[in-house]
Amino acid sequence: MTSALLQVVWSPGSDHLTGVCHCGAEYRADGPVEVWQWLLAHPDHEASIEAGID
Repeated sequence: MTSALLQVVWSPGSDHLTGVCHCGAEYRADGPVEVWQWLLAHPDHEASIEAGID
C-alpha cells in the first residue's frame, strides 16, 4: 500500500500551520490556503522549505 498522506498540523499557542507532504517535506505558514496550495503543488515544491513567518 502506498501512503500519500498530506497533513496540516496546528502549532499550539501560535497562529502557524505546518503542512507535511507525503515526501517528508514541510512548509510552515500563517494560513491554511497557503499551506494547502504548497501541499497540492507536489512534486513542484522543494523538500523542507519553511516560509518566512515573522
